[in-house]
Amino acid sequence: MSSGMRQEVDRCAKAVELAHMGKTVAVICSGDPGIYAMAGLVFEILQKSGDKNNKEKLPDVEIIPGIPALSACAARLGAPLMHDFAAVSLSDLLTPWELIEKRLEAAASADFVIVIYNPKSKGRQEHIKNARDIILKHRGPHTPVGIVKAATREQETVAITDLKHMLDNDIDMQSTVIIGNSHTFTWKDWIITPRGYSKKYTI
Repeated sequence: MSSGMRQEVDRCAKAVELAHMGKTVAVICSGDPGIYAMAGLVFEILQKSGDKNNKEKLPDVEIIPGIPALSACAARLGAPLMHDFAAVSLSDLLTPWELIEKRLEAAASADFVIVIYNPKSKGRQEHIKNARDIILKHRGPHTPVGIVKAATREQETVAITDLKHMLDNDIDMQSTVIIGNSHTFTWKDWIITPRGYSKKYTI
């Protein structure tokens, strides 16, 4: 069974239904199933099905790890996630925009490297601009930014820019945006966030 966006609940519910019937079922998604993906929804539906009949034996579950977009994109950009980072989705389909803004403000003020998922869609044209403006309150305009679209796929594109000019690039739902912290720098065609080794060791 395949499904489009916003049909995840139906697909996971069907998988759980088949599993209760004794079938061996795989729910497949891109990236890592436990990061903005399907594993949590499967568990929520399993929990509800168990609550309906406490005597019913729940199916065994195994989560197979995958490569999340933030890891794939970071590898294309160099080493932007070498220090503490925060991931924030700009999709307000399931999370109120006011809460997303609060999380962006907190991550930016704490000098986290920030990974932005779901940065822009046809119905959400302004969210990425609003996010950039929030981060600009705490970061310099020349803070390195990497934008990777369709990482590891045939149509992959990689752009290295800065906070001031990031909106000049093509950004859509297939893009992941990585915004450096106050120590992140570019070298050749790479983005690097130092871990702090040079402060303690001779490099």
